[in-house]
Parts: sequence; structure tokens; C-alpha cells
Amino acid sequence: MHTLSVTTLTNQIKSLLETSFSRVLVEGELSRITYHNSGHIYFTLKDAGATIRAVMFRGNASRLRFVLEEGMKVVIDASITLYTPRGEYQLNCFSIEPSGQGALAFAFEQLKNKLMQMGYFAPEHKKPLPKFPKKVALITSSTGAALQDMLRVAASRYPLVEFDVYDVLVQGENAAPSIANAIAYADTKNYDVIVIGRGGGSIEDLWAFNEEIVATAVYNAKTPVISAVGHEIDTVISDYVADVRAATPSNAMELLLPDKNELLIYLDTLQNSFEQRITQIFQSKNQLLQHLYGSFEQHSMQKRITQQLELVTQLKERFEHAIKFKLQTFQNALQNIERDYPSTVAGILRNKENILTGLKNAYSSANPKLKSKKGFAQIVKDGKITDLAALDAGQEFEAQTSDTILTAKVINKRTIS
Repeated sequence: MHTLSVTTLTNQIKSLLETSFSRVLVEGELSRITYHNSGHIYFTLKDAGATIRAVMFRGNASRLRFVLEEGMKVVIDASITLYTPRGEYQLNCFSIEPSGQGALAFAFEQLKNKLMQMGYFAPEHKKPLPKFPKKVALITSSTGAALQDMLRVAASRYPLVEFDVYDVLVQGENAAPSIANAIAYADTKNYDVIVIGRGGGSIEDLWAFNEEIVATAVYNAKTPVISAVGHEIDTVISDYVADVRAATPSNAMELLLPDKNELLIYLDTLQNSFEQRITQIFQSKNQLLQHLYGSFEQHSMQKRITQQLELVTQLKERFEHAIKFKLQTFQNALQNIERDYPSTVAGILRNKENILTGLKNAYSSANPKLKSKKGFAQIVKDGKITDLAALDAGQEFEAQTSDTILTAKVINKRTIS
């Protein structure tokens, strides 16, 4: 038997392995995954009975649509290679698919869950669309049918809006950075709305709108963003992140722009309402003006002066009437006085003369000095003139005349009937 060196044996095994297993499909579970700075991915593929080392070099790794996760079950398209210095064989992976589903579908769900946890889809982050946009950025392919559809619908609905078209790649490896850069740039130009989109296609054709770089650009935009990608049945990540999702590019214009015919009808309605309201206001103000005019006339200075003049005239007439009445009354009274004066004065004089005569007589009869008739004396008791009938038996009194005072005592009292 020919003796072989280790190197020769290893090289023969390498040649045999790489020739016999130039292309294999292997299913297993991922373990010990390492993303190297070089861009290569190193991992171990295992099942219940064995493990095998694997590598996916940078070129193939750059086309991988999803992130490898520990314990994920996959199907690997690879070749068997042998690393000569250590005599170890490994899988050189060309592509990796999740078991049971396509790589793109898995990558879509994987990124969707990641962004949802990061809050990219949160309703509170959604911005409202303006009611009447003036300037809109369209980020799409300038040669695609989607652009023409959007411009056609916009022209028929609301021709007042101004569009700026940002020509970008909408499929292929460089499409996602192209779209993301256009969104970031348009966001600095004070547009009312940014519309990103393209026409329909396969999931591979629409994949640029499923890239995280595009989702992040949409999320970070301060301008409201509409995602209008593919047909109504197509759903991409940018639809979830955008402020509004449109079923198609044409539908984006329908959602964004008001219908000019509806606006014209609305303007006609406003005009009618305005005219009716103005008429009502004029009528109301005219009534108020008439009321104010009447009130002004009632309370105007001229009206007040007229009223005061009328009052003065009335007062003057009443005063003249009262004066005439008083003068007439005084005149009648004066005439009565003039007529009755002689007789009244004569009666008064006679009455006074009679009173005076009575007083003189009373004086004469009461004056002790004039009482000089024989047999008459004034009765005085305790210094006071008293009547003889007021004296009782046993009482002393004085009997006075003009020239004599006699002290006496009542011996007996008798009433003459």
C-alpha cells in the first residue's frame, strides 16, 4: 500500500468531497451564529444526530433578506468544502431559506415585528393630511405608469396643486437607498405631503419598500407621507409606517386631493347660504336701524326741547288760568267785603260798645269805692272777698265799706227761700 502524506490525503479528500457534493440542499437548525466585520456569516447547522460548520461569504450574505436567528430551522443551498490546514469540512452556503416558507415572506414578518416593537406603526405617530395641499413631492420612477396615473387623477380632481417629481429606482439592489435619500431630502423642502409609490409587481419587485432603511426614512419624516405601492392586494412595510396607506398610486391622489366638482357644488352651497345670511343680516340690521332711528327721535335733543317747550306752554297756560282764577276769586271776595264792610264794621262796633258798657257796669258794681249805697258792705274772710252764703255759723269775717271795716262773727245762719 502506498504511503500518503497528511497533506496529500487531505487534498484527495477535499477533491473527492468537492466533486461529489458540489451542490446540496441541507435542512437543519442554526446555532452559534457570528456576523463577522468582513461581512461573512459563520454558524453551525445541526439536527438531533450531528452538527456541521457553515460559512456564507459576504457576496451571498449581502443578498440575504432576513436575519439569521439562533434555533431557526432553515434549508441551505450549499457545496461541501474542506479547509485543508485543519482538515475540517464545512458548508459553503449560496442561499438560505426558512423551512416551510419563502425567505422574503419570513423577512417581511421579521422586519414587521421588529418595527412594531420599536413603535414605527403607533397611531399617535400618524400625521393628518392637509385639507387643501398646495405643494406635493412624488417619489417614484419618472418613466413608470404610476406617475402618469397620479398626474392624470390629480389633473381631473384638483389642478391647483403643484407637484415635484423625484425620480428614483423602485426595484433592484439600489432602490431602497435611492428612495430613502429622496424622502430625507424632500422632507427639508417644506412640502405639504410626500407620496412614495410605484405600480404593481411581484414581491421581489416591490421589495425596496420592505427595507428598513425606507421604513426609517418614512418614520423620521416631519412631512406627512402617503405610501402608494402596487395594487390593492399588495402590502409592504412602508404602508404600515406611513401616515396614510393608499391601495394604489391613483388612490393616493383620491385620498390626498379634494374633488373640484364637489368643491364647486360646495362653493355654490356656500354662496347661497352666504346670500341668505347676508339678506337676513341686512333685514335684521335695517329693523334695528329703524328702531334706533325711532328711539333717537323719541330721545333726541330736538324732541326733548319740543317736549319741554310744550310743557312750558302748558305750565304757562295753567299758571295764567290759576292767576285769573285767583284774581277773580279775590275780586269777588273784595266786592263782598266792600259790600258788607259798613254793616259788618257797624255790627262789630255795636258789639264792642255793648261789651264795653257791660264791663263798665261790672266794674262799677265791683269797685268798693263806688259801692256807697246805705246798708251795703263787702264781705271779706281771710283777706279774700267771699259771698255771704259761703259763711257758716261760728266763723268770723269782716264787713267793709269805703270808710269802715267791721269784724263780726256768724251767730246763726238761715237760708231764705
